[in-house]
Amino acid sequence: MASVHDVAAYILGKFGHPMTTWKLQKLVYYAQAWSLVWDERPLFQARIEAWANGPVVPALYQEHRGLFQVGSWPLGDPDKLTRSERETVDGVLEFYGPKTSQWLSDLTHTERPWREARGTLAPGERGTQVISPASMHEYYSGLSVSQG
Repeated sequence: MASVHDVAAYILGKFGHPMTTWKLQKLVYYAQAWSLVWDERPLFQARIEAWANGPVVPALYQEHRGLFQVGSWPLGDPDKLTRSERETVDGVLEFYGPKTSQWLSDLTHTERPWREARGTLAPGERGTQVISPASMHEYYSGLSVSQG
């Protein structure tokens, strides 16, 4: 199984130019969500938490903390993704890739997995509640979006 660092490296390699760390976090989140639906398995094992600005993978955050943009991810190896995993991420990038960081964050705030994990936390309040793969699978498999 690929690591979240491998997925980040693949996304940045496919994108071809720097992106905000905020956008990278959301694209990794959606790659995991759609892998759970399309491939019926997680893309990576790292936890995803419901932070104030949307879903965040702490393992990525630890590496990009203090940075606004990243253009590469030396901790990951994009070649570790299988052909099927690359196809899943490519499908995510096709739809979500052109969107802005703010648009992606706003979208996650309307979706049940992030909202439920946040629970009664106030907007902007810090939180580290996990967004479970089960809640992601349940929610995204109910959407009328298909791969390709």
